[in-house]
Amino acid sequence: MFQRLFIANRGEVAVRIARACRALGIAPIGGASEPDLQASWVEALDEVVCLGPAASSASYLDEERAVQAALQTRCSALHPGWGFLAERPRFAALCRQHGIAFVGPSAGLMALMGVKSPAKAAMRAAGLPVLPGSEGALADAGAAVRAAAESGYPVILKADYGGGGRGMRLCRSEAEVRAAFEAAVAEAHAAFGSGSIYLERFLERGRHIEVQLLCDRFGNGVHLGERECSVQRKHQKLIEESPSPALTPEERAELGARAVAAAVAVGYVNAGTIEFLRDASGELFFMEMNTRLQVEHPVSELVTGVDVPMEQIRIAANLPLGLRRADVRFQGHAIECRINAEDPSEDFRPSPGRLTAFELGGGSAAGKGTLRVDTHLRAGDEITPHYDSLLAKVIAHAPTRAQAIELMLGALGAARVEGVKTTIPLHLAVLRSPAFRSGEYDTSSIPGWG
Repeated sequence: MFQRLFIANRGEVAVRIARACRALGIAPIGGASEPDLQASWVEALDEVVCLGPAASSASYLDEERAVQAALQTRCSALHPGWGFLAERPRFAALCRQHGIAFVGPSAGLMALMGVKSPAKAAMRAAGLPVLPGSEGALADAGAAVRAAAESGYPVILKADYGGGGRGMRLCRSEAEVRAAFEAAVAEAHAAFGSGSIYLERFLERGRHIEVQLLCDRFGNGVHLGERECSVQRKHQKLIEESPSPALTPEERAELGARAVAAAVAVGYVNAGTIEFLRDASGELFFMEMNTRLQVEHPVSELVTGVDVPMEQIRIAANLPLGLRRADVRFQGHAIECRINAEDPSEDFRPSPGRLTAFELGGGSAAGKGTLRVDTHLRAGDEITPHYDSLLAKVIAHAPTRAQAIELMLGALGAARVEGVKTTIPLHLAVLRSPAFRSGEYDTSSIPGWG
């Protein structure tokens, strides 16, 4: 096992990985930008290296600086967390070239799954159904029109190297495809450095369901169930839950088994998430694979009792997966709310400022379940405009879905967060809405909001 691990990230995910390191007897080391050196979250680390100025491009996104920081602090492993450098094949390769174990898949698998068209082809070959669409990247608007005609409208243009909704355009006619193509290319190029665009049929009222996987380098793989992630704003997840209220136990078991088989077939190693879209008839289609730790991994941890970052580190240390399918037992229901420093009543405008109060609770709630709060903040901390606006993740786990909803409502209703605007009013509205409570919701709108 490693003695020292470098965490190439910041904030909540850095704190989460540090906790996993300590549980394994590993010293958590990290880097921070100049303004973050005074942040309270660096206290979770044994040693901190300054990575550069506030701009992410000159600190957290600088691959060479991260590797150099890991080397100079004598770390034999590096965990990228999520965001920033987490899904850059070149960075994974650079770590390994310098003798640092990268906590994640190989650079080759990351590159394959990081480009949506090849990823779809690989998963189709591995036995997963994919949505009808273009065969690879589109050369121009004319090619997009032809692919749309074959797939059937509506269609959605997507960035091959994209995520988070950038580079996406929903089109319901040939005229809309022609009008949107160049704008999608430009946005994709600005966001990801590549204007490569592909097209697939758009599912009306689809549901976003993903499967958490763990695979070792010895051909073993397990799944930790599925997560329902259909409460979204512009393709950004707001609330996640497990299990999905849309699946039967039989569908759940089949989906998990197929996802594991596909991951093992392509030689995937470490933690990963295969994301699916479910249509109104119940058919599921492969959408993409995230080759990293997911923000929403706590819901899977609470229903299975498996610590995902700890398993990631063990796998990276060349240890065989300590779990078999029979070892993973699903208990209760978990719901996660992402609390951001944003004003949902003002089109989710960012709300930087100083936290004058920050109380979100946690622990057991009178035998009704468990509240978990994953955060890197405390009262007095400054929320800067430089980085992600995530303040905390509040996760409720209870024997039933209805109990988990009530537990979350109680926690958020009693929360005190002052000094910045937050998304708590939105979460309360969603949790109280008949659509969410019934489980009959999809990605087309935010239930109970707007």
